[in-house]
Amino acid sequence: MIIEIDPNSGFCFGVVNAIKKAEEILAKDNSLFCIGDIVHNNIEVDRLKDQGLNTINHDEFEELKNKKVLFRAHGEPPASYIKAKENNIEVIDASCPVVLNLQKRIKKTYKETKENEGQILIYGKKGHAEVNGLVGQTEGRAIVVERVEDLKDIDWNKPVVLFSQTTKTISGFKEISQVLKLKCQNELKINDTICRKVSNRMPDIREFAKKHDVVVFVSGKKSSNGKLLFDVCKQENTQSYFVSHPDEIEMTWFSKANSIGISGATSTPSWLMKQIAKNIKLEIK
Repeated sequence: MIIEIDPNSGFCFGVVNAIKKAEEILAKDNSLFCIGDIVHNNIEVDRLKDQGLNTINHDEFEELKNKKVLFRAHGEPPASYIKAKENNIEVIDASCPVVLNLQKRIKKTYKETKENEGQILIYGKKGHAEVNGLVGQTEGRAIVVERVEDLKDIDWNKPVVLFSQTTKTISGFKEISQVLKLKCQNELKINDTICRKVSNRMPDIREFAKKHDVVVFVSGKKSSNGKLLFDVCKQENTQSYFVSHPDEIEMTWFSKANSIGISGATSTPSWLMKQIAKNIKLEIK
């Protein structure tokens, strides 16, 4: 029996950096606050909670004073930095460098387009933490577009500048871009700001899924990246199974398999995939 862990799976750089910073603070203080789950994986969140990481929402953050708060990889809007200063909060900024750079670009573009009533569009998931941080750079005026139908709110006679949430799909971005090219009557600028470290996972996982008889895809249920990658995996290999915890593994899945592949989302810890591989090996023996 061959059991292989997908070498391209697991945490992206931004998540690795955020967790490392959290662990460094917790090793000294045993207490740290984080706005939202540090990563969309319950098992990893629980592991860090045991070390003293407290997950709070924005309303709770507003009331917090004189504490240390980690801003996770998704980034935060300007309002969070202002509130932190007002409440004497020490910010541990773990915002992904790619996201921070995108925030700066959108803020600069917003200042430049205000004079000619330009519209900033962000291709992304409405309400997503990263998107909220991006919209915050425009004083809340950017238009979030999830699908072509959302373009109904655009004034085609005014300039349009398009950006993308870093973790969206290239195919979806291209679809939105094509419609804009056809309908815009004024100036149009398209900025492809998708992180290739994430987007390249799709072709990689297609090849990985083809290689194995059965694929176990490990991800937290909250992870939009996990849902997307699992769908791609399932398209290539119908014997693909989604699990969030080692206890969800069913050994009947492998009764006729000669090779098993284990993969995961950008929010899936490598130690969890290794644990699942170890458990399967023990059961098969």
